[in-house]
Amino acid sequence: MDRYVFPALFESEEGVPGYTVSFPDLPGCHTEGDTLEEALSMAREALGLHLYGMEEDGDEIPVASAPGKLQPVEDGFYTLIEVRTGPVRDKQLNKSVTKNVTLPRWLELEATKAELNFSQVLQHALKQELRIFDKNAK
Repeated sequence: MDRYVFPALFESEEGVPGYTVSFPDLPGCHTEGDTLEEALSMAREALGLHLYGMEEDGDEIPVASAPGKLQPVEDGFYTLIEVRTGPVRDKQLNKSVTKNVTLPRWLELEATKAELNFSQVLQHALKQELRIFDKNAK
């Protein structure tokens, strides 16, 4: 499944600015924000990354609790947060990673003198080797 909706608990302490956010059905999925808008945005991001991680690990994603079944919390409220893990997955797969390579010193000197971009050259060579010809291929 790619679309999920889970209840999030937003709590605030009197005299302390901001909100903490937790997901009762997903232990370990927490975030916070200085404003309600920021907390909502952070909740969406935290939920998306948490569920993406569960999908990647092959963990079973629980059924979300019905909002009416959750216990009321003083100084807090529940709201539903919707995420799609497809865009999260795409973003994670397209993140740049750092690879350490070993090559002869003379080759590094020549490439530097030619002002070659090592990352671009390596990407191009890997795509050729893997026969990936679509620029947008992941």
